[in-house]
Amino acid sequence: MSRRLAVVPLLAGAWAAAAWFLWQTTVPSSLRLPHVDEHRFFSPEQIHAAASFSSVEDILFWGATLAQIAALVAFARWGARWARESAAGPVGTGMLLGMLGFALVWAAQLPLSVVDLWWQRRHGLSHVGYVSFLFGDWFSLGGEFVFLCFALAIVMGLARRLPRTWWIGAAPAFVGLALLFAFVDPYLLGTHRLTDPTLVPIAAHLEQQEGVGHVPVVVESIHDVTSLPNAEAMGLGPSRRVVLFDTLLDGRFTTGELKVVIAHELGHLARHHIWKDVGWYALFAFPGTFLLSLVARRRGGMGEPAAVPLALLALVVLELLALPLQNAISRHMEAEADWRALVTTRDPHDMVSLMRRFVPTTLEEPNPSLWDYVWEENHPTIVQRISMAQAYATSTAQSP
Repeated sequence: MSRRLAVVPLLAGAWAAAAWFLWQTTVPSSLRLPHVDEHRFFSPEQIHAAASFSSVEDILFWGATLAQIAALVAFARWGARWARESAAGPVGTGMLLGMLGFALVWAAQLPLSVVDLWWQRRHGLSHVGYVSFLFGDWFSLGGEFVFLCFALAIVMGLARRLPRTWWIGAAPAFVGLALLFAFVDPYLLGTHRLTDPTLVPIAAHLEQQEGVGHVPVVVESIHDVTSLPNAEAMGLGPSRRVVLFDTLLDGRFTTGELKVVIAHELGHLARHHIWKDVGWYALFAFPGTFLLSLVARRRGGMGEPAAVPLALLALVVLELLALPLQNAISRHMEAEADWRALVTTRDPHDMVSLMRRFVPTTLEEPNPSLWDYVWEENHPTIVQRISMAQAYATSTAQSP
């Protein structure tokens, strides 16, 4: 066996050990979730409305995915022709091809995106106008263009110097960018401090219970965009935040339910889930960039502009194939945050109440099909979250 082949088992073992470490959770391994019948908690009308809404969303999701892949297949087949007509140099041409591929994907998905907006507006979940949707988000699109160009500049610059091993340097660079974005993201939001006189002391008490130190709880004004309630834990170190959508504070949710939401987000920070997200990204980045390097060799390697269209197609396909695993990882951490919220608040009743309120306010299916669960759900299902609350209630009732 050559030295190169001998290294493979060592790298696989290191990858598995790192994945095992990141997978650790405070949810008791002995916890058994009882079966929950969704009809006990939701009316037939609520279940039907959620199923009807989600069925169209599923069609639009897969339609957009197939449109994206079809556009990139065509670009991979014919896009390399533009590489011979550019005078921008190899890296500059690669960046131009990357931007062209991005524009093609955006255009291919645009019709279905408009239909999705219509569907959400029809159900009162979006308040974005069609003109604003089409022409009001150029700043965000421009940011994505810049990031794509920057990423291609890194990859192609390394590949032209290290044709076979560029991925060894590119993966850490992308991990560094992921860390940077995780740190600065909270500063890019327009938020204000939580001032609710009831919730502020509750949040402070939960911080002490979770042992996370002081974490600002801020509110993002989102009601003019959507009616969907949501919250998020963000940031690293001094940039840590718990961000609440102002749609959570519009009177639809009780104080006890909001306490569960805040405890859940603080649970993410207490269990270092932002850091773990970056860790999981690193574990995917190394094999992912290696596979991209193999695919790009069909067009001369990533140092050549002609390889860019094929690499973009390979990247999207790899992301799609990795989606079930990424969703499973996300559900695992979300379940731990739910458990931390139960342990901290000791209030399974409000957890169940919160889950019951999510179905009519978000039209989320309480018990989706296995296919949807694997490919689209990055949180435990509503039924699973209710089941965890019931399991917690049973375990505390049995403890001395």
